[in-house]
Amino acid sequence: MLSLTADGMGGVNQIILDRMQSKIPLIPALAGHLIAGGGKRMRPMLTLASAALLEYEGVRHHKLAAAVEFIHTATLLHDDVVDRSDMRRGKQAANVVFGNPAAVLVGDFLFSRSFELMVEDGSLKVLKILSSASAIIAEGEVDQLTAQRQVETGEERYLHIVGAKTAALFAAACRIAAVVAERDPKVEQALDDYGRNLGIAFQLADDAIDYDSEVGESGKDKGDDFRDGKMTLPVILAYARGNEAERSFWQEAIRGRSVDDDDLAHAIALIARHDAVRDTRERARHFANRAIDAISGFPVNAARDAMIEAVQFAVSRRF
Repeated sequence: MLSLTADGMGGVNQIILDRMQSKIPLIPALAGHLIAGGGKRMRPMLTLASAALLEYEGVRHHKLAAAVEFIHTATLLHDDVVDRSDMRRGKQAANVVFGNPAAVLVGDFLFSRSFELMVEDGSLKVLKILSSASAIIAEGEVDQLTAQRQVETGEERYLHIVGAKTAALFAAACRIAAVVAERDPKVEQALDDYGRNLGIAFQLADDAIDYDSEVGESGKDKGDDFRDGKMTLPVILAYARGNEAERSFWQEAIRGRSVDDDDLAHAIALIARHDAVRDTRERARHFANRAIDAISGFPVNAARDAMIEAVQFAVSRRF
């Protein structure tokens, strides 16, 4: 996908750099700390790849891909404040460097820039898709916040949260390409299904990584989700399968009473004992297969191959 979208991403990145500028120096400094700090740019690449799949030859989608990246970046800035994160993409999070108030406000600025780009495109349908996705993402983040430190959170609710806070933007990023290419609703839905299932698979892989990678591989401290009391799928599965003593441990840990390094080591051991990471990755593969199935009806071309490869990467990565 990197190769397929390289030329288009050059244009998208230029739009991103241009639109994050401001007469207020703190804004480009803070935005640039995150935007220029790495990241796979997967969401805007999905917009470009979906357009290539449909053989769209214009450039209208470049601004929309930049809007997608701004939405994603804004949510990251806000998430790091909420989570009190210290690391993002292998370096200090923006809120640590610049402070929480600045991170929140610059996130708001980037959200505003994304909507400027949508309005410039002129399509009410595109505006509806991306604005709806933004609202769903916010709902998902609030839902996750209310589920935090709630050990009774189940798999069904967690997948609903993931579908909102992560998969909604993946789906929208793909779907808008069909609108730009003026394709019928069935094509829109197929790309939406592809992105949505890929997004869920991507997040489940992230859940697994938090319990089976080292810092430097994942770009954040190992066990961040554990210390934050997040009921991600490995914990949900380990808790459901645990005995009374194990469940008592999880209750204390998720409520924030047992979160030192020894507790993290014990949590990882329990997750391994109950094959919770393995089964989380298995569920990720299930959604990955659904994503691949969603685009199986499109003609075989380089874009389809790249989109399938992206799904395979999402579930096999260890960082």
